[in-house]
Amino acid sequence: MSRPEHQAPPEIYYGDTEARKYTANTRNQEIQAEMTFRAIELMALPEHRRPGLVLDIGCGSGLSGEILTEEQYEWVGFDISPSMLSVGIERDVEGDMLLADAGHGCMFRPGSFDGAISISVLQWLCNADTSYNAPGTRLNTFFTTLYACLTRGARCVFQFYPENDDQVQFIMQQATKAGFGGGLVVDFPNSVKAKKVYLVLWVGGEMMIGPNGEGQGVKQQLPQALNYDEPDVVKHETRTSRNDRVHRNKKKRGETAKQYILRKKELNRAVGKKNVPHDSKYTGRKRRRK
Repeated sequence: MSRPEHQAPPEIYYGDTEARKYTANTRNQEIQAEMTFRAIELMALPEHRRPGLVLDIGCGSGLSGEILTEEQYEWVGFDISPSMLSVGIERDVEGDMLLADAGHGCMFRPGSFDGAISISVLQWLCNADTSYNAPGTRLNTFFTTLYACLTRGARCVFQFYPENDDQVQFIMQQATKAGFGGGLVVDFPNSVKAKKVYLVLWVGGEMMIGPNGEGQGVKQQLPQALNYDEPDVVKHETRTSRNDRVHRNKKKRGETAKQYILRKKELNRAVGKKNVPHDSKYTGRKRRRK
């Protein structure tokens, strides 16, 4: 079977039918959750920067965003597929999602984000699906603008499916040209099914450790890859029901039921949802049993 990026541009490939099908697939949800947990681990956001603001590149329908929310990160995501974003809005995910093409750059203010993650997106930027979409130009624009919108010492982690070694080298050259340091982390390299490739990049040579960004820093180093020989490899629990996840998120935020409902209503109004119920003195009240 040909790779998805060779079949059609992402905004066409992930149309209404494929977007719903992909998001509803339980296996896709599990794999995406595992890779997102691992990306967060590799991002290694320091304690003094939490809860940090994370950029989710190619956020799709918000599957990775849900994990960011569960781990108490604030996040902003963007994706090129309107259908994927529509599914994410219907699913009522917590983060802000924008329609944008990564190949046109990350148009955010300098130093806006404490870190970034991206799941199964980077290989799409290497595909010249039209005569004017030159992969080198798109990658250069993407990495240059991404570098600018990250804070000093921040890491961005890309899980992706490289087509060959030449493609990996090409991507690394563009990232280095933009100023990034870093390299590849390959988990389970000897496994056909479990092998996962992560590109871990950082801004600047040091990760600042002072609470206000002052003082000495520690030199950035690539994290260790996972392998089956390691006794401490633990699979993240991913079969969490949506209701349990929502309940845990409310508890982590210290919200009452009323505060949670009001916040969700405001979010729905902000994204343009219609028929959002009006607030009243009965909002969030428990009903009496008959």
